[in-house]
Amino acid sequence: MAPGCTLVLVLMTAAPSRTGAAPVPSPLGALPGARGCHMAQFKSLSPQELQAFKRAKDAFEESLLQKDWDCSSRLFPRTRDLRQLQVWERPVALEAELALTLNVLEAMANSSLDHILDQPLHTLHHIHSKLQACVPAQPTAGPRPRGRLHHWLHRLQDAPKKESRDCLEASVMFNLFRLLTRDLKCVASGDQCV
Repeated sequence: MAPGCTLVLVLMTAAPSRTGAAPVPSPLGALPGARGCHMAQFKSLSPQELQAFKRAKDAFEESLLQKDWDCSSRLFPRTRDLRQLQVWERPVALEAELALTLNVLEAMANSSLDHILDQPLHTLHHIHSKLQACVPAQPTAGPRPRGRLHHWLHRLQDAPKKESRDCLEASVMFNLFRLLTRDLKCVASGDQCV
């Protein structure tokens, strides 16, 4: 897909085709809240953007040496992979992951890492704003996320209540490059992410 092209995600609807034989795919952009989904630009970030994230992660690791912390749980387990979700669920999961990451990094920006987090926060806010156009609005009634997606969303939602601040910061910082190089790339690749 050429840079600047619109990423079109496809959902299988329950509506029968004209022949009544099979479900008809409908683009995610046709759903409420999913207009203008343009994620292909995020298949890879620039070296300068990745370097800003590396500086932030390195500074965080330096600050860990001065702390006595012990985190036993893994908020982002290695076995979690967006490819395990349906194509339409991936932006929903990534948006929740990105929202938590932004909340944690914004809280950290009020610390000694504030100047180092400026560029990463700017980049993440930009990605988040574009990603929100790909996530269907949550209806107040009707079907809710199920299965693996429900489990992931619930885990991310509960993390600030269950994890210590230090462990939450560590989980988010150590997950940053997976978020940027694997999860974001998967969502930007749409159904080509297999």
